[in-house]
Amino acid sequence: MSVPKDDRVYLWDMLAAARAVVDFVRGHTLAEYEADLLLRSAVERQIEIIGEAARRISKEFQDAHPEIPWRPIQAQRHVLAHDYGEIKHDRIWRVAETHVPELIALLEPLVPALPAEGQESAE
Repeated sequence: MSVPKDDRVYLWDMLAAARAVVDFVRGHTLAEYEADLLLRSAVERQIEIIGEAARRISKEFQDAHPEIPWRPIQAQRHVLAHDYGEIKHDRIWRVAETHVPELIALLEPLVPALPAEGQESAE
């Protein structure tokens, strides 16, 4: 299946944000995460971006890739954006430590390579 241009952008956004989450939590413990407002804020923001980008990906693409948990990703974004008083730090940590690396593994084969610098896309 060819990836529509808009979906490619959102897939790249999801992948970039997911990689940022992994980078942010690397070398930290849950206790450090809970104690560090800056770290929590950074991780939450990137997870929010993952969810917003997932929400914007076409239904056709989502339906073609049921291996990606689109609904839970979008639901997590909703909690972060609208139910911020309900955020459970241990759950976000689990998302960052377990689910985001799994998501990266699912996204990498789907994300088309960027054209080389100075080279235009065929579209």
